[in-house]
Amino acid sequence: MTISDDDLINAAMDARENAYCHYSGYSVGAAIIDDQGHLHVGCNVENAAYPLGNCAEAAAIAAMVLEGGKLIVRIAVAGGSADATPCTPCGGCRQRIHEFADENTVIITMDDSKDWQQYAIAELLPAGFHLD
Repeated sequence: MTISDDDLINAAMDARENAYCHYSGYSVGAAIIDDQGHLHVGCNVENAAYPLGNCAEAAAIAAMVLEGGKLIVRIAVAGGSADATPCTPCGGCRQRIHEFADENTVIITMDDSKDWQQYAIAELLPAGFHLD
C-alpha cells in the first residue's frame, strides 16, 4: 500500500492532536514513511524541565528505529498553537532527520502562505554531518 503525501500530512496532523504541550501550548506532530513503506508517527512531549522534553520528529524517528526502519523516505511535520501554522523542524531535529536521510529524503512542512512545501534535508541543514 502506498501512502500519499496527503495521508502523511493527515497522520502528522492527527499525531499533533495528542501532543503534551502544557508549557508552550505549541503542539507538533510528525509522520514518517520509512524505507520499508511503513508509517511511523510522533508528537512533542514537554516536561517542566524543558531540556527533558521530546520533539515530535525525534519521537517518530524513535518509533521508526524500534520497528526496524533505517531510512526516512518522507517526513511531514505539522505544528501550531491552535490551527496548524508554519513549522519546520528545529535545528536539533534537522540533524536527527539528517542521520536517517539520504539525498532523496523529502521533508514536508507548511510555509508562511499555509501551503505545504517539500524540502531536501540539504536545504534545511546545509552543513549536516555524519560520524563515519
